[in-house]
Amino acid sequence: MSRLFAACAFALFALFSASVALAQTGDARVLLGYGRLVTNDALVDGQDRWRSGSVSSSRIRGFAWQGHLPEAFGDIIEYRLMAETIAPANLARPAAGDRPYSGAWSLGAHSYFQRRGFEFAVGGDLVMTGPQSGIGQLQSIFHDLIGVPVQSATVKAGQIPNGVHPTLVVESGRTFDIGGQASVRPFLEGRLGSETIVRAGFDISIGRIGRGELLVRDPVTGQRYRTIQQPDTGVSFVLGADIAKVADSIYLPSARYSLTPSRQRVRAGLHWQGDRASTFYGVTWLGEEFSGQSEGQILGSLRLNLDF
Repeated sequence: MSRLFAACAFALFALFSASVALAQTGDARVLLGYGRLVTNDALVDGQDRWRSGSVSSSRIRGFAWQGHLPEAFGDIIEYRLMAETIAPANLARPAAGDRPYSGAWSLGAHSYFQRRGFEFAVGGDLVMTGPQSGIGQLQSIFHDLIGVPVQSATVKAGQIPNGVHPTLVVESGRTFDIGGQASVRPFLEGRLGSETIVRAGFDISIGRIGRGELLVRDPVTGQRYRTIQQPDTGVSFVLGADIAKVADSIYLPSARYSLTPSRQRVRAGLHWQGDRASTFYGVTWLGEEFSGQSEGQILGSLRLNLDF
């Protein structure tokens, strides 16, 4: 495992180094698009627990976009900043055996390309955990403002400690048209670092929005959000599901927690694009992640974009 971890760190360092070197040589890269997604269980069931909330922000840089992925690794790179809060079901009085609190930031670089009809996303993230992230303090300030419980001393004492975790991410998928404006995209994903995961699933899209665009996957829900966009107007309905085997997770230390045999996600959402505004709203069901989790949970994801 130590060799795999070292390889993960090296791959992430190499991708960042290549990106910086290309930028310094004036290689005519431009900003091709951006995307963001806010996810929180408060957008659906109003509870504040487990995979409680996250925010992802992506910037895409490359030479040009022709409505499809390039064939060369590194021609298009996504730079992603993400913040996430993971919490026990009760922040004030957590039940025995409930999961520990964790705040995490991640900074990543991911390259998107295609070979022989298969689409690839290869890159990595540096994940910073613990009190050093400041996520817990931000959540406490916000909870104080809206008058809901903050983390108790017990929760703070038992949170995931400070650390920086290089994480390698690889995804491969293939899109098949299934008639009209509908398509299905089966995919495989592997993660090594903050969590060691092998995942298989599919995404279905019905509608014009998203076709000829670059969509990137949110790590928490699996929802794919738009970054490089086409000028089409209309709607698209999306549906997806996946199942994963998790070997280990920094958020659920093996000395105290038993991981579930598999981890499931089921999601649906709607993209809408108008002349001067666009939005996405999605709902995701997450299955149990550890043996002490009493049930799954439902998260809502939202993106709103207004052009003035």
